[in-house]
Amino acid sequence: MAAAAHSLLHPPAARKGPAPSPLSHPSPSPFLRFPAATRPRLPHLHRLRSASPAAASDLTAFPNPNGILAPIDVDAATEAELRENGFRSTRRTKLVCTVGPATSSPEQLEALAVGGMNVARVNMCHGDREWHRGVIRAVRRLNEEKGFAVAVMMDTEGSEIHMGDLGGAASAKAEDGEVWTFSVRAFELPLPERTINVNYDGFAEDVRVGDELLVDGGMARFEVIEKLGPDVKCRCTDPGLLLPRANLTFWRDGSIVRERNAMLPTISSKDWLDIDFGIAEGVDFIAVSFVKSAEVIKHLKSYIAARSRGSDIAVLAKIESIDSLKNLEEIIRASDGAMVARGDMGAQVPLEQVPSIQQKIVQLCRQLNKPVIVASQLLESMIEYPTPTRAEVADVSEAVRQRADALMLSGESAMGRYPEKALSVLRSVSLRIEKWWREEKRHEALELQGVSSSFSDKVSEEICNSAAKMANGLGADAVFVFTKTGHMASLLSRCRPDCPVFAFTTSTSVRRRLNLQWGLIPFRLSFSDDMESNLNRTFSLLKARGMIQSGDLVIALSDMLQSIQVMNVP
Repeated sequence: MAAAAHSLLHPPAARKGPAPSPLSHPSPSPFLRFPAATRPRLPHLHRLRSASPAAASDLTAFPNPNGILAPIDVDAATEAELRENGFRSTRRTKLVCTVGPATSSPEQLEALAVGGMNVARVNMCHGDREWHRGVIRAVRRLNEEKGFAVAVMMDTEGSEIHMGDLGGAASAKAEDGEVWTFSVRAFELPLPERTINVNYDGFAEDVRVGDELLVDGGMARFEVIEKLGPDVKCRCTDPGLLLPRANLTFWRDGSIVRERNAMLPTISSKDWLDIDFGIAEGVDFIAVSFVKSAEVIKHLKSYIAARSRGSDIAVLAKIESIDSLKNLEEIIRASDGAMVARGDMGAQVPLEQVPSIQQKIVQLCRQLNKPVIVASQLLESMIEYPTPTRAEVADVSEAVRQRADALMLSGESAMGRYPEKALSVLRSVSLRIEKWWREEKRHEALELQGVSSSFSDKVSEEICNSAAKMANGLGADAVFVFTKTGHMASLLSRCRPDCPVFAFTTSTSVRRRLNLQWGLIPFRLSFSDDMESNLNRTFSLLKARGMIQSGDLVIALSDMLQSIQVMNVP
């Protein structure tokens, strides 16, 4: 991938494509057009090679009908992948990387972007706003200077019970039988040995001797043995690694104690300040932790709309608690997407239920046309080791097989020793399972229900459903969609067609937001309501970049005219 990205600066000689087919010119009609003859299927047709330097240099000087220069923006890593592997070998599953101390430098961020990172996540549980501001602006500079389209997601801390910062230490190891103190009082640094701050003032009052205390969804386990005022003495019963700001849950008689958690607000006072920060910095997504109801999401979306008029910030609901599961459908309907946060979820429901819950959430999000991220502990062992366990690879494979929109690295990329290798594993496993799915023609039996309310939206939905079915039936190389809002591109992604979807939009923020959705390759391009002109200009621009060639079969859609066309590239 790195070599392919480098090749963008030194393109090889222009390829010689097949002769144009009889259908080489798009129809002026905005309505459906079928090919009159079967186009030739040459073995080398799907292998893309770069255009000549002269052709590439002409790209930025290609005028639209009004004489205005009309460049086209596409993510540099995606363009390299298209040139190297061709249409059908592009990765459909998107990749989210949490940025932390291991990956916050400009060089490390660029390495992740070259490796396939689609979204950079900043976790407000860790670090201060100034640090996060530096990361967000570094990602924006990377996009501007190096030609990437990496989106930024800000993850709120939430107001659940969690540990403090471990006195500045990166981690601490709890061994079997050790006695640790969990305290609500403030200590001067350095912290006393084996002492952990807890953020919830009522912690010492609520726990009882004999309760089980789970750290970070079970990464370590303690038994409460004594209460001394603000201090709670606990014996380690399952050793493990303790990380700063890790979530805490306590169990009594086999059930989670959640009465106090249920009383805590979903969005804390700190979260609101972080949200203001995210709005000011122009993040693309805000992920809300420990969502209990749809009302929280609706309230936040109204707040964002009032604070930042015209903002395209999408709100994602993190599904990680019993309350989230009780109100799952209404929460997802109110949100712009969801995250399956399996770590904290596994601390509140029996572990054996997590896989079926994950599949339920993934399927429901797809039914409701909401992007979904599978997160937490995908490659946990790669925080310390350079290769994953085979069970972790199987877990990643299952998430890809379920057709989740995105996979997310947490500690693996934020503080792990091998962040680039972990990302490479996600990329290679995704590519392999997607290829297997297509080769085996495993079209799933999931029946997609209608999601549109207005007649116009229903027309768009039916067009997208038909286009995806036609793309599979005709073996199309790509679907092109010209969309101002991204809505039709999202509907196409929901259908999971075999070929990639090239989504052309005039908005930089819409382009970045589409980078989270399955199978979409977002471009920024100015276009008009004249579909024929758009297609001719787009074909010329993409051919100049070596991304398509004459004879490729394309299905083209537009949300301005609600049109669909089938044609060969001239």
